[in-house]
Parts: sequence; C-alpha cells; structure tokens
Amino acid sequence: MANYFGTDGIRGEYGKNLNTDLAFSVGNALSQIKNKPRVLVGYDTRLSADALKLALCTGIVQGGGTAIDVGIIPTAGVSYLTKKERCDFGVVLTASHNPPQFNGIKIFDHNGRKLTDEDEEFLEEFFKNTYTCQRCGKYFKKDFLQNEYISHLIKCTEASFENMHICLDASNGASFRVAPRVLKLKKAKVEKLSCKNNGGKINVDCGSLNMSKIAEKVLETGADVGFAFDGDADRVQAVSRSGAVFDGDKLLYILAKYMKKKSTLYANSVVGTSHTNSGIMVALNKDKINLIRTDIGDKYVMEAMEKMGLTLGGEQSGHIIIKTHSQTGDGILTALKICEIIKETGKSLDDLFDANLIPQENLNLCVKDKIKIINNENLNHLISDISNKIAPAGRVLVRASGTEEKIRIMVEYSDTQKAKEYVEEIKDLIEKI
Repeated sequence: MANYFGTDGIRGEYGKNLNTDLAFSVGNALSQIKNKPRVLVGYDTRLSADALKLALCTGIVQGGGTAIDVGIIPTAGVSYLTKKERCDFGVVLTASHNPPQFNGIKIFDHNGRKLTDEDEEFLEEFFKNTYTCQRCGKYFKKDFLQNEYISHLIKCTEASFENMHICLDASNGASFRVAPRVLKLKKAKVEKLSCKNNGGKINVDCGSLNMSKIAEKVLETGADVGFAFDGDADRVQAVSRSGAVFDGDKLLYILAKYMKKKSTLYANSVVGTSHTNSGIMVALNKDKINLIRTDIGDKYVMEAMEKMGLTLGGEQSGHIIIKTHSQTGDGILTALKICEIIKETGKSLDDLFDANLIPQENLNLCVKDKIKIINNENLNHLISDISNKIAPAGRVLVRASGTEEKIRIMVEYSDTQKAKEYVEEIKDLIEKI
C-alpha cells in the first residue's frame, strides 16, 4: 500500500504534510524511473502552487528530465496535453475541492491516465533517493498549450449554444479562464461567479461544494442552467432552471440515457460507485442500462471502464468520465455535453430527470486517525447490525476519506428519520472511539 498517495494523488496541508521537499522528490523520482522524461506540469490557483511547482520542476530537471510548464489549467487539461504532446508523464498540482491551505500532486502516465495503485507504490520507492544527472534537463514555460485543450473541448460537441443563458462558478480555481471562454466560443451568454485567479479563496463559499450562490444566480437571471466546478474542475454539479441542484448521480443518469439513444453507450452499461444512489440503478435498469459499481475514486471508475471497454462512468461528487473524449473526469466537458442535451431536446434538466432517488443521509467527521477508526471492531459490528436492520431496501457505507482526515458516513433508506438516527448512532460511536 502506498504511504503518500491516497485515492486521488498525494494530498496534504501545505507546509505540514505536503511541502517542497516532497514535491522535489516526486519530480526527481519521475526522472529515476524513466530516463530523461518529458513531464508536463500544470496547477490550480492556490498560493502554494509556485513553491511546489518550482520544487517539482527542479527535481525533474536535476534528474535530467524536461519540465513543460503549461500554467493554471484544469486537471483534465493536463491529462489531454500529456498525451497530445507525447510526454512521458503529466503532473497537476491541486487539492481539488479542498480548502486553500491544502494542495496536492496528481500524476498521469503517457496516455493521460492516472497512475494505478501499483504504479504509485513503485514510484514511492524512489522518493528516498536523490539523483543528479551530469547533464541537467530543461525547463520550458508553454502557457499557450492551453489553447490546444480549449480547441479540444470545442470539438467535443458540434452544437451551438446560441440563445442559451448559462451561469458558471469556477470556484476561483483552475477553470476561471478556460470555462467561460469555451462557452462564449460556443456562443452562449455567460454569467460568471467566482471566476477569478484567487487562490486564497479557492473553494471558499463557492464551487461544487457550495451550490447556494449559483442556484440563487440562476433564479435571479432566469438562466437555462448553471454549472459549478471544484478547484481543478475535474468535477461539476449543475443547477436547473428551477434552482434544483443536480449532483453527479443525476448528471450520469441523464448522460447515460442520451448516449444510449445516440448508440454511444457501449454495452448499454455505465460505471458508478458504492455511493451511487440505488434509485439511479433502478431507473437505469428500467431503461435496460446496467450500472456497475466500483470503489469510490474516479481512478477506480476509469479502471473498470478500461477493463470492460465502457464509455461512461462517474461519481455522485461530480466526477464524470466520458471516455470518447477524455481519460479522466472533466467538469467542463460534462457541462458541454449537458448543454448539448438541453439544446437538442429543448428540455430543462428538471424535465430530463425522471428517476426516483432513495433518500441518503451523509455526514463527514474530522478525525485524527481514520485508519484506527475504520478498523475498530465495535464500529464494524454496529455497521453490520444496522445493515441487517434495513436490508434489503437500505444500505450503510462508512469509509475513510482518501483525500482528507475524515470518516464519511452514508445511510441510504426510504425512512429518512430512521436514516438520520442511524447516522447519529454511528457518529456517536466514532466520537467515543
């Protein structure tokens, strides 16, 4: 098991468990496992981005590699450009949806796919070494390559969004420039919220984890739809014309039905996770679409898609992978495809969604030792007991976060009051532990 990598790269609070020494080690390790690699580097708007970028690139160059700095760009942009520019690796410095004081390191292989667990464990073996190549590598600043990613997004749909009114919340993150530009080039009228290069406010009261402001903006302006991204724009949530929030489950459902109609949903199957609402599964099955569940984490969704050759997968959080166009979750791409569906059908999101969701109660608890808690025997007994009580119609999911020091609790059950009581019961025991 990797010591530094979680479910989505390395993540930590800058200056504490994530620092420039670690960033240097990552860059240098890449130059150890591949002779003179070409490494494409991007980042979001966080204040710690410059320090970590310089350290990472120094490690690459000291090891004889070439570092190609493409500037502030969504994570999916790094994935796309890594493959297009024929680089050996892509690295994006971001803590995704986490607060400003956090940052992280995500790594892609030459195909623009996130490293597997085995790849991450192998890479970590080289962190303890420092390699200095007698012939140093090179560092290049190539912000202009962002235009290639923008062109790619525009080509992902032939639809024009003329006469569409769209609200955007970029979370003061990596998509602050790219997302509005793409939609404007598609001729949409765009209202912007939190679309600034402001790393001190990234994900603060905005973005995909804070949907109230964009919901208000959609209602205020009478927009057709609103989209909110997280800090690196690999996830998105939407707001309908009525102000209703559409999470990743709802968007996945709408996309799956549309892609089936277009004969682009391979094997009439879609990949979700253990958190995907069971109501989505029932509704998809009625439309003769199969839902395959994986562990939580978009890289596990992608691995399942790869194994079965599937074209669509996603998470409730808003990570959606449309594999015909991307090798990773891309919030802007998802937004474009949802706009395409609205434009083509003439329907609002409210009209497009007809599944009956089963109520879910979710709670995130900050803890000091998530592994100790998740392995506690009394907790596992309680989870098993509650699961038996609500089976077969209900489900319990208690897991350690892969990106934060948190335990995440979910109870899915038709009796909302009972679900709340069970969540509180689990919470009380965790607090005692």
